[in-house]
Amino acid sequence: MTPTQGAAGLLAGRVAIVTGGGRGLGLAYARSFAAHGAAVVVNDADPDAADAAAAAITESGGVAVGHAGAVGPSAVAQALVDRAVAAFGRLDILVTNAGILRDTVVWKMTDEDFDDVVRVHLRGTFTCVRAAAVRLREQGDGGRIICVGSPTGQVGNFGQTNYAAAKAGIVGMVRTWALELARARITVNAVIPVAATAMTESAPFLKTYVDALAAGEPVAPYARRELSFGRPEEVAGLLVFLASDAAAEVSGQAVGLGGDRLALWSHPAEAVVAFADGGWTAEAIADVWPKEFAAHHQTVGQHFPEPH
Repeated sequence: MTPTQGAAGLLAGRVAIVTGGGRGLGLAYARSFAAHGAAVVVNDADPDAADAAAAAITESGGVAVGHAGAVGPSAVAQALVDRAVAAFGRLDILVTNAGILRDTVVWKMTDEDFDDVVRVHLRGTFTCVRAAAVRLREQGDGGRIICVGSPTGQVGNFGQTNYAAAKAGIVGMVRTWALELARARITVNAVIPVAATAMTESAPFLKTYVDALAAGEPVAPYARRELSFGRPEEVAGLLVFLASDAAAEVSGQAVGLGGDRLALWSHPAEAVVAFADGGWTAEAIADVWPKEFAAHHQTVGQHFPEPH
């Protein structure tokens, strides 16, 4: 089985791997890639979900195979790359989307809660990108790597120490990989999606809008714009863009999409700087802080205007 070289679409002839592609956002990405001409390896920890997703794509006229495996171990990452090459002859695009949640406040979080989330999100991203980078560099045709972050990794969120650490780490790795892989014409970007999925349906401030979607009702403009909230399939266009030739010069970026809101996130930068000849003592810092630094304190968590 090979991708159709003459097929219409932005991704015609390309081969993509989507981890965590059996449900939610991952399934939306896999479906959209296939609709734009790519052949897709749909990965999921649940074999039934992976196979069902691949079957649904095939029934819709796309090209896909399922491949089960929980990301994290190097062997799983290599098996995914090998599956793409065996099924379709090459690899062009990797999306690292697989993830889990183990939410609780820091004083109740167990070692297992922390390690499980970091293993899937952070180590799983690393091992899959490493395996894909080796293959893409060997092919010599460039490539696209898209890693999935989260608003929690950008600004933090109550009860998500493990998830915030992993997602922030992913964006840090993306910036490094963009530098390392530039010469090979491999772009590396992070996406920061927001959509109605199993990971967001438990958020109290989104319940009204989750319920509206479940009932087949439209989401209010406030939620679509201010909360960046919509359906999973509405995020997929960003990944198709980043995987396409149109984004050949886009690398090392963190781009958010949800509902009606498309956003380019800034990199961390110094907010204010002061100098002291000979260095700083604790007393000098205490003196200057309220005068020059306090007004520039950064907010944590997500903050939204009141709906109207």
